[in-house]
Amino acid sequence: MKRKTVLGGLGLLAVGIGVAFAQAPAPNMSFFVTSTNPGKGGDLGGLAGADAHCQSLAQAVGAGNKTWRAYLSTSTVDAKDRIGSGPWYNVKGELIAQNVADLHSPNNKITAETALTEKGTAPVYLTRNAAGEVQRPSGQLAHDILTGTNEDGTKHEATCNDWTDGADATAMLGHADRMGRNPGVNSWNAIHTSQGCSMDKLTPSGGTGLFYCFATN
Repeated sequence: MKRKTVLGGLGLLAVGIGVAFAQAPAPNMSFFVTSTNPGKGGDLGGLAGADAHCQSLAQAVGAGNKTWRAYLSTSTVDAKDRIGSGPWYNVKGELIAQNVADLHSPNNKITAETALTEKGTAPVYLTRNAAGEVQRPSGQLAHDILTGTNEDGTKHEATCNDWTDGADATAMLGHADRMGRNPGVNSWNAIHTSQGCSMDKLTPSGGTGLFYCFATN
């Protein structure tokens, strides 16, 4: 009986360790894609609400000691000016970009495999061909990312009314997997606008209202 108890305890310990390791981010994590939308589509409660969501998600995985900001522009703010100076790394400690200029150049490392959530999961459903190359996912997609931003990191006019509208406005979106319908159209932060700002309007084109978070320190 005692042996079963000890073994059972060891089993629970192993499970606990596995869960902890699966969720623990690299110490230098400073970039992630939100694993969830706050619940109102493009109405994020403005930049303050979006930043708070980033901070809360980071806190939940043990990275709340950093200051987190949403990569979002508004009618008066450029996303590139609110995320610190870099460098930025994902949950696995993989380099995303050295600095703001690098992030907004073709050299940035945002791909289907590096644009991970704070939990280390991919917001994009990946498939591979026989050669092991990442292919555009089939079926359900989640690669649309809210940005309200142009490719150079400056504000775009489509921002869900400065992230306060969860209904009929629109938002500029990026693709976390850097894949588009046409060759060469592969922007992580500015690829097309949404059909609207409600969850019902964000979902059809391949998104669930997620956005990028960067640590400023």
